[in-house]
Amino acid sequence: MTPPRRLPRAARAPAALPRAALLLAGLLSLTGCGVAQDDGAAKEQPARRPAAHLVTVVATERAPVSLQHERPGSLILRRLVRLYSQEEGRITELEVFEGDPVRRGRILVRLEDDLLRAELDKARATRAQEQIDVERLEDLVKRRAASEDEVAQARTALAVAEAELRLLQTRLDYTRIEAPFDGVITERLVEPGDFVTKNTHLLTLADPQSLVAELFVSELVLPHIAVGDPVVVRIDALGAQRFVGEILRIHPTLSATSRQAKVEVRFENIPPGARAGQFVRAELATAAVPRLLVPFRALRNDRGGQFVWVVDEQGQAARRPVRSGLRVADAIEILDGLEAGEQVITRGFLGLAEGKDVEAVDDAQG
Repeated sequence: MTPPRRLPRAARAPAALPRAALLLAGLLSLTGCGVAQDDGAAKEQPARRPAAHLVTVVATERAPVSLQHERPGSLILRRLVRLYSQEEGRITELEVFEGDPVRRGRILVRLEDDLLRAELDKARATRAQEQIDVERLEDLVKRRAASEDEVAQARTALAVAEAELRLLQTRLDYTRIEAPFDGVITERLVEPGDFVTKNTHLLTLADPQSLVAELFVSELVLPHIAVGDPVVVRIDALGAQRFVGEILRIHPTLSATSRQAKVEVRFENIPPGARAGQFVRAELATAAVPRLLVPFRALRNDRGGQFVWVVDEQGQAARRPVRSGLRVADAIEILDGLEAGEQVITRGFLGLAEGKDVEAVDDAQG
């Protein structure tokens, strides 16, 4: 049997080449069509405008607002007297202690007075002798046995003796220290038997009916309160009970550091159990005043100071420097930099920039 005849390798190659060339040309044509189609689609689509920044806004308005201010303070005794010695000597009587009530005129302290009494007796005797001398010389003048100059000298000596008598009597009175008003002893600083010099602090006497609440009020609130305005006071030590009072006095000067002034509030009736030094909370109500308020969260701060973001007429964000005033619950008063009716941005600050287009949306959180 005759074997099949094989063609030479060089003779078979040309038959395979046309097929490979056809496949390569097809692929190139498909790729070229795809690129041309994509370029056409890209040219037909218009350029997209960046999406607006979403924010929430509130329209500002000026409305009358009556503010309630709770200010901390303390109870103080407005009438409190420190009793000092005006003579020196040993204390012979001192029978009152801290907390004791005393009546006006009661003798609180006695100092030894033996020496002064002896000097007073001597002064009385001297005065009596000077009085006798004046009467004798006046009688001699009538009989022309003495001159007018001698009488004048005698009268002068009598006047000096009377003055010395009054001085010693006053010093003797100073050895008895009396209560100047009805009150309560709050300090006892000496004991019987102590020797005290002049101007030694012995006792302190306070009038319980002079108890007032002392507060410190901001300079921003002061123009809106007045003497006689009602105040509600709560004393922490006495529980949740509220006591009615009124502004008694507004001090004319402010602290240079806190910019606050002292305000005193008196009670209609002194609360039972109230004591000086107790902590109080006082509620002050100011008269209704037109104020421009914005939500507190809208107020921003940086190195340049306070500012808010507003939406301008072109619907773009604009930074507006402002000056704030009182805080009213969740709002803040704007004193300068805003007008009523402007749109203030309250949320959506992340990524916000000057001149950026914004779109207002409903504030789901209120």
